[in-house]
Amino acid sequence: MKKVIETERLYLRQWQASDFAVFAEINADPEVMKYFPKLLSTAVSNAIAHKCQQLIIDKGWGLWAVSLKDRSKENGAFIGFVGLNDTHADMSFAPAVEIAWRLHKDCWGQGYATEAASAALNFAFNELSLDEVVSFTAVINKRSQRVMERIGMLNAQANFYHPALDVSHQLAEHVLYNITRQQWNNQLSGL
Repeated sequence: MKKVIETERLYLRQWQASDFAVFAEINADPEVMKYFPKLLSTAVSNAIAHKCQQLIIDKGWGLWAVSLKDRSKENGAFIGFVGLNDTHADMSFAPAVEIAWRLHKDCWGQGYATEAASAALNFAFNELSLDEVVSFTAVINKRSQRVMERIGMLNAQANFYHPALDVSHQLAEHVLYNITRQQWNNQLSGL
């Protein structure tokens, strides 16, 4: 399925080979990866990109590559990913679909994450007919929490410890946000 989601300034699209090097740069940046347990090697980054690519082929949706619209090129510059993903089975709230993002730091503070995440939520509720979408991050990651709030998600008041991290790790405690299809539709209609 070749589905491209278009917003005012962005394309959410299938991954291309040319995206991988920039994605590896993003995953090796200490500032971008501040709220992740470690920086990723190029090999691990490429494996994640391949997995994202394959999931979109298999399901027709996933963690889409995001590129800036550029009238001089067909796809514009790759800036990271935004999209939907099944949560790990060992999460206390699984099964669930999460919304997630990771953008190049040069693209922070311009509303791209909010714009792309809103488009992904629209897809989740109107194309996939999901009842709910969740998002989560380390409690100390206020930047991502602000994006969650800007797209209408609410703090579920259900903090949890990430199962992949030791409870003593500074990133172990996570905050859980969610939004239902009804909340999304109410937000769109101005209720």
